[in-house]
Amino acid sequence: MQIGPYRIEPNVVLAPMAGVTDKPFRQLCKRLGAGLAMSEMTISDPRFWQTEKSLRRMDHDGEPAPVGVQIAGTEPAMLAEAARYNVDHGAQIIDINMGCPAKKVCNAWAGSALMQDEALVARILDAVVRAVDVPVTLKIRTGWCAEHRNAPTIARIAQDAGIAALAVHGRTRDQHYTGTAEYDTIAAIKAALTIPVLANGDIDSPEKALAVLRHTGCDAVMVGRAAQGRPWIFREIAYFLSSGTHLAPPTLPEIRDILLDHLAALHAFYGETSGVRIARKHLGWYAKDRPENAAFRNVVNRAETAQAQIALTHEYFDALIASDIRPTLAA
Repeated sequence: MQIGPYRIEPNVVLAPMAGVTDKPFRQLCKRLGAGLAMSEMTISDPRFWQTEKSLRRMDHDGEPAPVGVQIAGTEPAMLAEAARYNVDHGAQIIDINMGCPAKKVCNAWAGSALMQDEALVARILDAVVRAVDVPVTLKIRTGWCAEHRNAPTIARIAQDAGIAALAVHGRTRDQHYTGTAEYDTIAAIKAALTIPVLANGDIDSPEKALAVLRHTGCDAVMVGRAAQGRPWIFREIAYFLSSGTHLAPPTLPEIRDILLDHLAALHAFYGETSGVRIARKHLGWYAKDRPENAAFRNVVNRAETAQAQIALTHEYFDALIASDIRPTLAA
């Protein structure tokens, strides 16, 4: 898949997720096979650009190209300025958020709420595309609600405005993440456009990725929640798409080393206190839905220092390796 001057290979992309796709997680997913990793959304209001949270979200030092940054807001001029600011600070692809279903975002008339005003969508896209010399992409849902699936109309507006690629989550805003994603609307959008289209929603296995690509005709798949605690899913999907066979699952020592590297990166990026706290949700995801790992979560989540968190994680995995127990973490 081509986005402006950038060849996205493999065609498996990490979806932007607030509170998840921070720099350590993006770098990890890229190392494990993601062709592109979008940042969590950054606010377009310049009054907040110098906050600690925004400064971290705009930190792309050492991040492999292309660096994709998602911006969110409602005012065309403000979004255009945010795009310029982020490009000046390392962004190589600007993505506009019109897919977030969160209440606090939609109440501010941002995210997927924008899909209710097609004229405003056109003004925003035109302003941002004109503001920067890098590719601008867009992420949307199939519509605001089941009765108003206007994603095909938004998609045509996007292509006419010069949007370089379009990602579509196969749910309406009122569905949030409930039910199952539907791909017929995405297929109709792809058939009507000439720009690359990425299919998003419920892509949680190599087989599902292939089935969605075949059903929709899309250029790439975008993986979100399925990567939480399973960042190697990108190489698994890429290998399956290219070979038709399954890549061997990660070994127990490899899973240990991936997790330990992730923890160390979080501690370094956020500082010890915040890093330890933020790491807890990732530890939970690595061990999610596995009752045999409940004891591990209970112990490791009580760690108050980086050293203790790493030591407890290391001890747990070393014990598994010593007993030759195959891991079931996020299988």
